[in-house]
Amino acid sequence: MSIQHDHHYVDDRPYDPDAALREPERKDLDASNWVLIWRKFKTHKLGLASGIFLLICYLLLPVIGFVAPYGPNDRDSEHIYSPPQSVNLFHDGGLRAPFIYPMTSEADLETFQWVFKPDLENPQALRYFCEGASYKIAGLIPADTHLFCPPEGATLFIWGSDRLGRDIFSRILYGAQLSLTVGLIGITVSFVLGIFFGSLAGYFGGKLDWVINRMIEILRSLPELPLWLALSAAVPSNWSPVAVFFVISIILGILDWPGLARSVRAKFLSLREEEYVRAAEMMGASSGRVIRKHLLPNFMSHLIASAALSIPAMILGETALSFLGLGLRAPAVSWGVMLNDAQNLASIEIYPWTAIPMLPIIIVVLAFNFLGDGLRDSLDPYQQ
Repeated sequence: MSIQHDHHYVDDRPYDPDAALREPERKDLDASNWVLIWRKFKTHKLGLASGIFLLICYLLLPVIGFVAPYGPNDRDSEHIYSPPQSVNLFHDGGLRAPFIYPMTSEADLETFQWVFKPDLENPQALRYFCEGASYKIAGLIPADTHLFCPPEGATLFIWGSDRLGRDIFSRILYGAQLSLTVGLIGITVSFVLGIFFGSLAGYFGGKLDWVINRMIEILRSLPELPLWLALSAAVPSNWSPVAVFFVISIILGILDWPGLARSVRAKFLSLREEEYVRAAEMMGASSGRVIRKHLLPNFMSHLIASAALSIPAMILGETALSFLGLGLRAPAVSWGVMLNDAQNLASIEIYPWTAIPMLPIIIVVLAFNFLGDGLRDSLDPYQQ
């Protein structure tokens, strides 16, 4: 009896029916750690969406002046506390180019307030790529072209105006330049100090570890907010807004590094006993090279997640100090400075749009937290 085979197998290796099943697993094991982290991070939809949103925000920072229709301190004395204006597409049942209804203001002699009413019979189209308030692209290149502008003789207060007749929408965009940047500068200072002291304590141990741990415990025992207030109050009031900005950023970074230093120390204490570290030391590698080339790379993914989760605390710290009048000050524009103008609850009750600067703070802090959660969940790509 002869047995006929319907398939032809041409290979020098013995036939293995499970090879196809094991091939993807072998490819995953051969991939670099960063590739595996990225694959897992892509499955965290909320973290991925937050990362894309924050990337767009930071890419727009150098060209905020182009997007904002007004300058950060442009005033319109005839439109103080003007309510938000809507951008419309339909008028009398017909589709039109984006337009606004001009706001007319009248003085109410009973309440002594301005009353604003839209002129519903006079729609006016927005202008695009028009000349307006001058600004600098990336703080270097002067320009005066804006993406969109109000119609001639009309106003465009998308989110209303404040007590001085300044456009809240434009000021929120300009405020993002300081409020989002303060977190990056603060986290840079925090990471430099935290990694430096944590590495020394974890790798060398002994008396150096004891001294650094006592220093960390002293800093962590100090009440955070009163310490912020004390250090911020020590900043001379005659300093420029830029100088105050950098000092506030450094203060936030200096007060944030002890937590990171402890994490780095704990990780180094476990990693320094690994065989590859001992092998590098036996081959004559210096302590600095062992830390830079062998220890830190194994800890880098955790550091990135820690940064994403620490930046919101920096942003909230600047907002709190500026809100209390001890951080950035006018004419600098940040979200905290804008909220400082909205401290009066009575005015918020009458003009609720003055509290709108709270929204970008909430959205950005949530986005950083979602991004940090996604990165933290992706740090161990082999974990299901």
